[in-house]
Amino acid sequence: MTHISFISQDLQISEKQVAAVLTLLDQGATVPFIARYRKEQTGSLDEVAITGIRDRHQAMVALDARKTAITASLTERDLLTPDLARAIQKAATLAGLEDLYEKYRPRRRTRAMAAREQGLDPLADLLLAQSLNTDITHAARRFVDLGRGVETPDQALAGARDIIAEIVNEDPRVREAVRQIYIKQGVIQSRVKKGQEQPGDKFHDYFDWQEPAFKAPSHRILAMLRGAKQGVLTLHVAVEPETAVRTMGAFYLKKQPSACRDQVSIAILDAYKRLLGKSLEKECLQALKSTADDQAIQVFVSNLKDLLLAPPLGEKPILALDPGFRTGCKVVCLDAKGDLCHHGVIYPHFKEADREKAGRLVADLVDQYQIQAVAVGNGTAGRETLAFVRELGLPDRVEILMVDESGASVYSASDIARQEFPDHDITVRGAVSIGRRLMDPLAELVKIDPRSIGVGQYQHDVDQKQLRQALDDTVQICVNQVGVEVNTASRELLARVAGLNDTIAANLVQYRQENGPFDSRKAFLKVPRLGPKAFEQAAGFLRVCNGKNPLDASGIHPESYGIVEQMAKDQGCAPKDLVGSPDRVKKIDPRAYISDQTGLPTLTDILAELRLPGRDPRKSFQSVAFDPSVSDIQDLVPGMMLPGIVTNVTAFGAFVDIGVHRDGLVHISQMADRFIKNPSEVVSVHQAVQVRVLEVDTAKKHISLSLKSV
Repeated sequence: MTHISFISQDLQISEKQVAAVLTLLDQGATVPFIARYRKEQTGSLDEVAITGIRDRHQAMVALDARKTAITASLTERDLLTPDLARAIQKAATLAGLEDLYEKYRPRRRTRAMAAREQGLDPLADLLLAQSLNTDITHAARRFVDLGRGVETPDQALAGARDIIAEIVNEDPRVREAVRQIYIKQGVIQSRVKKGQEQPGDKFHDYFDWQEPAFKAPSHRILAMLRGAKQGVLTLHVAVEPETAVRTMGAFYLKKQPSACRDQVSIAILDAYKRLLGKSLEKECLQALKSTADDQAIQVFVSNLKDLLLAPPLGEKPILALDPGFRTGCKVVCLDAKGDLCHHGVIYPHFKEADREKAGRLVADLVDQYQIQAVAVGNGTAGRETLAFVRELGLPDRVEILMVDESGASVYSASDIARQEFPDHDITVRGAVSIGRRLMDPLAELVKIDPRSIGVGQYQHDVDQKQLRQALDDTVQICVNQVGVEVNTASRELLARVAGLNDTIAANLVQYRQENGPFDSRKAFLKVPRLGPKAFEQAAGFLRVCNGKNPLDASGIHPESYGIVEQMAKDQGCAPKDLVGSPDRVKKIDPRAYISDQTGLPTLTDILAELRLPGRDPRKSFQSVAFDPSVSDIQDLVPGMMLPGIVTNVTAFGAFVDIGVHRDGLVHISQMADRFIKNPSEVVSVHQAVQVRVLEVDTAKKHISLSLKSV
């Protein structure tokens, strides 16, 4: 079966669609480009499906590479037989492939190797035959005193059993059968190590814990693995030994009792305890971690997508405050493009005179720079600073908003921030980041490593290469869904456009600095390193507002401009007359323009873009105000109903900011009046919610919330 057939069956996507995606990827097409501009070839597969095909294909290529390596090793050692070669090529999973190779794997000296060197293979074969009339003591004596170190019949029998144990352990049939027992019946068990009770208290829930291994949720698996890695817990996956040994015996034990059969039974038990059990337990822990990684990464990806696509306030002059008590609040003013106009420090939280002075300064800055919104970071002193600003009586036009500042400190200390603001310290950069992420979350958050944004679950425990790939995919998909204005976008944002990279993005910025704003998409081809392939991939996602051709400000790809021109001709107008004209577009029948190259999906997209050119897919901005009577955990009382913002969604629930410097947890059991399997069925990051306070533990700073009947 070919890769295409395997992927088709695995993902339940037609072979034609899989083949089309793989062909496009092989030609250098990007996931966003394929999803947006090659719908006819793929049957309108979205980014998730295309990414799934890509990743599954990469896994199969890796499997093929392992098959090649194993085949080369066996050939070099003259161990490859035609039957073994066929079995290797048919292996559909890495586990199955490694089972085939187990018998031939180069390894350190084993007890079975020593027994074979003592000439005990014939005795092992004799025992495996399980003849009813064999005198095993007499048979074993023939292998004593041959100058190979076998001194007694019992020693000969022990060596023969070692050989049998290794034969059983290396049998692919046995390994798969026992593997299934672990998958279906395995129990994961964690225990606290002696003396680790106090230092490992954060793992208290797992000091004496067990549950079905392959039904355990990802967050518990990762928590136990972290506890084991830190030396707090012992961790095992166990099955009933009798079940495993009985299953193994079914492949080797004959029904009729005999002395030989007893010896084989002993060898099988040894094979399980000493070899196979340990091997499969390790394999199961790896499989559990891999599955937990996948689930945790998907949670992170979902949260990141919601955060990146959070509604932007838009291009408005903003005053941003990075709150603080002792060191004061850093204040910056940004113009509508996000450029820094002013920076300073105010001290509103100690002396009344300083508070009054800070108030006058903020009011003056709001007037001087025609500020339309004040962004207050939600870190230390955030609620106090928010209350201070609200008491100033600023003009009604000014929205006062709290902004999640997660990752702002990471940005402020980064090379990107130093390049943007070489003459300012990290406090100024952090405040600028807070203001800009209110203006346009996507444009600002692309400058920060997604792992530092704070919406993940055990992100430091999962496979980092896999995590980075998934997060990079998510950022690129989000950036291209929204589109990028080429004349104002940062280098970091441009680098996320399909077909571009850091070098080309830097060249785009340099070109517009030296030559002025781009006036058309065609001008992109003048940029160094931006060749025809990069242009094909990127052009549809790059917007040129106020350029020569109004289509350049839309999501219509330049390769389709000819279609729009024909539509306009048929309507008796110019292409520019169709742009933003729903009444005229409504008269166009897309079926009249279907061709071998262009189908109905693309034509439908073209008409949608003509109606609303460059439409931002993000929702409209809505501000959320916390309860002004609640600013500290001490103010909370069970039963309170409070507004909040979802800051993180995990496999076990969601964290909600209710304005007390500590997020509360809505456990999955408290998310709805019905049963739900996944918290993302109910909430998403940055969503405004109303919650009820269930419990408050001020000592541990734990807040339990509920969405039930709210």
